[in-house]
Amino acid sequence: MQQPPEHQSAVATIVGAPEVDRAIARLVLAFGTDPVARWMYDDPHQYLLHIPRLFRALGANSFEAGAAQRTSDGLGVALWLPPGVHGDDGPLEAVIAESITGEKQAEVSTVFERTEHYRPTEPHWYLSLIGVDALHRNKGCGATLLQQGLGQCDREHRPAYLWSSNRQNTSLYLRHGFEIVDTIQIGSSPGIFPMLRRAR
Repeated sequence: MQQPPEHQSAVATIVGAPEVDRAIARLVLAFGTDPVARWMYDDPHQYLLHIPRLFRALGANSFEAGAAQRTSDGLGVALWLPPGVHGDDGPLEAVIAESITGEKQAEVSTVFERTEHYRPTEPHWYLSLIGVDALHRNKGCGATLLQQGLGQCDREHRPAYLWSSNRQNTSLYLRHGFEIVDTIQIGSSPGIFPMLRRAR
């Protein structure tokens, strides 16, 4: 089957308050086969029930800071946290506590804690989540979102940090100047890859 032509998602725009629900829905679709998301919620019903709440918890401060972006066609979403803005751990911990039980709950909590160890201590941009609707991958949406956000990093001469929950996605980040700094694997979890892009 022939590959479709490169998708023209030429610009990324801020996700406004009325668009938050749609942005969360896109992320839910984007992460439907993500190794870490499906390790957390391997049952489809549990995934659809709880992952929107988890993404809202992860993205609340990004939406509030006006740092959440979407491609102009809405098919891709990136949730950035600007320098000095941190996620609120309380809602995230509450979702994990309410939706994951037993030994896996401790493993999930430890995974999130461990990713924080690799974040720069200097002011930086943090890419909390980035996802493209599964039907529209490999058309340039992810690259558009990364280029827009990293352009801001470069204008401010700030580093950027993310952790990839899918080894297959690391090549995209490597092409945009990120480096893998370690591999995290806790208990039954898949591999997780903290990645840093130095200030330019």
